[in-house]
Amino acid sequence: MSDEKAARLAAIRAANASRRAATDSDGAVAAPTESEMPTAARKQAPAGSQPGDEAFEDMPPAMALRTLIGMLLAVALGAGVAVFALPAWLPGLSQSLLGAEPKAYWYLSRSSAFVAYILLWLSMVFGLLMTNKLARIWPGGPTAFDLHQHASLLGLAFALFHALILLGDRYIQATLFQVLVPFQYSGYEPLWVGLGQAAFYGLAIVGLSFYVKDRIGRRAWRLIHFLSFAIFVLALMHGIWSGSDSATDLARAVYWGSGGSVLFLTIYRVLVARVKMER
Repeated sequence: MSDEKAARLAAIRAANASRRAATDSDGAVAAPTESEMPTAARKQAPAGSQPGDEAFEDMPPAMALRTLIGMLLAVALGAGVAVFALPAWLPGLSQSLLGAEPKAYWYLSRSSAFVAYILLWLSMVFGLLMTNKLARIWPGGPTAFDLHQHASLLGLAFALFHALILLGDRYIQATLFQVLVPFQYSGYEPLWVGLGQAAFYGLAIVGLSFYVKDRIGRRAWRLIHFLSFAIFVLALMHGIWSGSDSATDLARAVYWGSGGSVLFLTIYRVLVARVKMER
């Protein structure tokens, strides 16, 4: 974690501690005054302490916006080079890339799809670990937050590559419009492909919400993040029913393991929330 992020997290912890301590006779929590904030920013957080949910929501994005934009542009450029430039630059690859039964682009698409799905799964796991307070045990609250966001944004980049690289596959024969617009492709498994496209845009909305949460407000940001559950289900359905290798043992292990773990952590979260409400 960067020094700037650590300093801000320490300030948030100290401010939360001040609010908890500054209670009136009715038990209401008093908000810190402006004069308290500079002092709080200079305080150090207790060793081994973990922030609450408010602290996570106030933390700055783990990846700079310009870094994310540069990464997505690099992915789009790389896919374009692989689809349009490599066959012309390296004629020796034409047999495998553009032959009677081309496989290279399909293999690139499937491998990047699995990476994107696993990153989405990791993002879900670390997000649930934070909300379930299990991140206090491992790997630590701030670390889980960074891993949660990085996994989400990297998954978005691999999902973009997964879609664009299909432009080179002669069996799919999809246009750029069909690749980018949900449910416009009418060839191979159009329904499940369309659900995957919808999941991609949902993932983009959730990922970009990290950068506008101060403008849209905490409540709206939380509601957007609840889309993550639907996105994960759509991605899982897309992978199972549109993947040509879904029947393999490895694919089944990935889908069952990821789906089961997210379901378990979600049920645990619901049960913990219900116990708190009953108290």
